[in-house]
Parts: sequence; structure tokens; C-alpha cells
Amino acid sequence: MNRACRTNGELFLFKKILITTKIRNMLRIAVQAKGRLYEETMKMLEESSIKIEAGKRTLLIPAKNFPVEILYLRDDDIPQAVASGIADVGVVGENEFVERKEDAEVIKRLDFSKCRLSLAIPKAVDYKGLDWFEGKKIATSYPGILKDFLKKNHINAEIHVITGSVEIAPGIGLADCIFDIVSSGGTLVSNNLKEVEVLMYSEALMIGNKNLTDEKKEILNELLFRFDSYKNAEGKKYIILNIPNDKIDAVCNILPGMKSPTITPLVQEGWSSLHSVITEKTFWDIISQLKSLGAEGILVVPIEKMIL
Repeated sequence: MNRACRTNGELFLFKKILITTKIRNMLRIAVQAKGRLYEETMKMLEESSIKIEAGKRTLLIPAKNFPVEILYLRDDDIPQAVASGIADVGVVGENEFVERKEDAEVIKRLDFSKCRLSLAIPKAVDYKGLDWFEGKKIATSYPGILKDFLKKNHINAEIHVITGSVEIAPGIGLADCIFDIVSSGGTLVSNNLKEVEVLMYSEALMIGNKNLTDEKKEILNELLFRFDSYKNAEGKKYIILNIPNDKIDAVCNILPGMKSPTITPLVQEGWSSLHSVITEKTFWDIISQLKSLGAEGILVVPIEKMIL
């Protein structure tokens, strides 16, 4: 079946059935039905204390403790579902959003599911530059992005649209090269391909319908507040330590905290307890500096949420 017909047919069915069952005071979130983007989206919801019944994979599932409902779709159907109002917001890869060119707005960049869209050619080719692609046949699942790039760079090439495993196309003679998503690059290597040009970088986006009601916007703002609290806490630790009073200024220079460290006098004269926040990346370097300044009783604990 023609993909456009399949997609339009599905979305017509969704609109006919789902809009009639849409609960007015619930924010409907379109989420990819499976894969890495699905897993990271569900983790973000879970860390934001939004409970979705695990293992229940019907088309539409309401949260147990927050006014949202999850609509599971194919990733390439999400932009159209949001633009047409079937879903209020959606979590989708930037690559799919740019490719589909639907009339929805970017609400937030979510900083996960990062990848890039690149041109890759057979490993044995001596690549000299973009002129190599002139007259070539390029296999891709993203013809819109590729077409715009070729036009911008005045390159005449044939685009061969493939919806499956694009990386095998050169090996079986379907194309001279490919334009596809690259994460680690392992798939390219296993198919004797090499990445030569990065056309765009992509990450998960939250996109939204442009006509949300005030009620839906209020729910969305609370949802984003929870997401931010979770993301702000990522990679950070809460540190508590005892320090001689004459070393407090030196320690504060190392541990500035969110605004400034919290300092509480101890019963033992000449000592204070200092509380602050550190990043996981600098953890061991900072601990070594603190010990050299005479810090004792250092306690480091994870941060679940951080409200800035």
C-alpha cells in the first residue's frame, strides 16, 4: 500500500475515533510506539512522577496521577497528528519534524535521543568533496531534507526513497551512496560505508499544536516544569562536609553552589558544616581539593529533582 495513503487513512481513523473520545481537560501526548525515543520519553515521564500503566500498550492510555494521556503512534505520523489536533503535543525526533514540514511549533528541545543525518559513501572511495555526488543515486528515508541540501549546493543527483534498511542499498546495487541517521557509526562500518558529510544534528523535540486552549497550556506548563526539574538534577550531586572556619572562603571558591553554599556552625568551636551542589564530571577533582583544605565527613548524595 502506498505509504501516504496508509498514513492518511490511519490519521483519518484516529481523528474520527479519538477526537470523539478526547477528554477536554486532558493533555494528549503523541509518543513513538517503540524504540529508543519511546524508552527515553517514558523514562522522562516516570522521573517526572507521571504514572503510565506499564505493559498496557493500547492505542491511548491515560496517566494515573496527572491530566495527560499517551497516544502511541509511528514516529513519522507524530508531526501530522499534532498539527491536525489529533494530539495536543508530541515527542518526536527533530529529523522527522523537519522532514515532514507540518504546521506545528517547537515547544522544547529535550536533550536526548541525539543523532545526526549524514551522507555516507563506500569506504573504498577517495572522497574529495561535494562534487562527488553529482549524477549519483542516493538512497534515503529523508528525501525532503536531502532535496533541500542538494538544491542549496547545486548538485544534480537522483534520490531513491527507501523506508527500510537504507545502509544496505550500495551493497546490493540500489544506490551509489546513502543519506541516513547516524548515531555511533557502527552500522555504516558493518556495511563498508564511511560518513563524509553531516547535513544536520537532531535530538528529541516536544512539538505542539498552535491552537491549544488555555486549560491545555496550563497543564503543559506544569508538565514542562516537571521535565525541567528532572533535567536540572541530571549529573549533579548534593555534597555536605565539615570544614574549619578559616577555610570557608577557600572552599566557597571551589563550591559556589546554585547561589552560594549553605553554612551552619557546628557545636565544636572553629568548625562549620557546608552544603552545596557539584556536577558529577568534576566530582573527584573537587573532592581532592576539599580534602587538601582539611574537609572532613564528606557526604555525597544523589539529587532526584532540582527546582531552580
